[in-house]
Amino acid sequence: MTQTLLLPRWLLTMKPGEDVLEDHALLIDADRIAAIGPRADLLARHPQAERVELPEQILIPGLINGHAHSAMTLLRGVADDVPLMDWLQNHIWPLEKQWVSEDWVHLGSKLAAAEGLRSGTTYINDMYFFPTAMARAALDAGVRAAVSMNVIDFPTGYASGPDDYIAKGVAAYEQFKGEKMLDWTSAPHAPYTVSDETFVKLRDLAERLDIQMHCHIHETAGEVTDGLKAHGVRPIERLDRLGLFSERMIAVHMVHLNEAEIDLMASKGVHLVHNPNSNLKLASGVMPLQALEAAGVNTILGTDGAASNNRLDMFGEIRSAALLAKGISGDPTVASARIALEMATIRAAKAMGRADDLGSLEVGKLADCVAVSLDDVECQPVYNPAAQLVYVAGREHVRHVWIGGRQVLRDRQPTSLDLPALLAEVREVVGRMKAG
Repeated sequence: MTQTLLLPRWLLTMKPGEDVLEDHALLIDADRIAAIGPRADLLARHPQAERVELPEQILIPGLINGHAHSAMTLLRGVADDVPLMDWLQNHIWPLEKQWVSEDWVHLGSKLAAAEGLRSGTTYINDMYFFPTAMARAALDAGVRAAVSMNVIDFPTGYASGPDDYIAKGVAAYEQFKGEKMLDWTSAPHAPYTVSDETFVKLRDLAERLDIQMHCHIHETAGEVTDGLKAHGVRPIERLDRLGLFSERMIAVHMVHLNEAEIDLMASKGVHLVHNPNSNLKLASGVMPLQALEAAGVNTILGTDGAASNNRLDMFGEIRSAALLAKGISGDPTVASARIALEMATIRAAKAMGRADDLGSLEVGKLADCVAVSLDDVECQPVYNPAAQLVYVAGREHVRHVWIGGRQVLRDRQPTSLDLPALLAEVREVVGRMKAG
């Protein structure tokens, strides 16, 4: 592969302790970052490299979506303005039972990947049925994904029960094992849909395969109250007794936490995924980010699914996380721009077990890079480029994306997906859903 020299106005590596670099360049060799240095030096040292000028653009690491249900793009907008359990039981689950299939998940996941790329997302931590379909969609789009071996205790159109879910998940893992663009997670859906026995099986599976776990926990006050009634303890205490909490666990939502639970998360090294916009829209509450930060918990960001958010927009999550934490705490210093960006990059890479390869622009790491234009009228003038990414720029300012050194978004157009054909297929499938 030809060496490529990216030449942005600014470069934000997200390397700890390093601020925005100006008039620097980044050299890609094959799928990794080979050099970062002053523009003039790299131009002189690598005259044969392909040059990509990025005027008035800031180069940042690829954003990592810490929690998504990619295929649910096909359910975007089907049930708005209702509470979570009503949304699930009376709208989402019946529709999923009727429509979800291998082809449906593949199509919806490709749509999600395209939306993500146009939002600067290079890695998706997904949770859904038909993992082979998600794996194929990620490979089709050229994005990285953590594909879930998703398990729920009741039957669906995908599987008949927990053992069937696990068997199908393991078969998918074996089919794609070794594919460098894919990671895998052991993914119990939630404490209110998974039994103790199934949780233990999935804990053991994660340990045997040396993969992360991915689970919705303490999303609503009702979940906590119902769990207390059913098991005599809050869901977190129940899962702790089952040995679920460790550095493998990626705990999603975690809105309703007491002080002891926050301390437990810190002591066990659990990673927490903040989904500010989905939680706001469903009125589930807001993760106590200030307290989690004070305790040293690794908090990251996710969009949740397009059926509940309704956007797969990591720039929107970054901004909301920073503003919510300030507004709720009454302290404008909480959740600084730097912290908000870390939650979508270097911290998220740590949660996925990929900190050695992803999350920052450093020599030797994989070349997952996003160029964001700060030249538009909405983004001018620029005093602090990093803060501009959080408080001013949006996904519409993402111009180009490279994943593993391969350009997968050029001038906002995916290079691996035929968008007109994809959208035509989406309209055809959704038309059938509406008619049905």
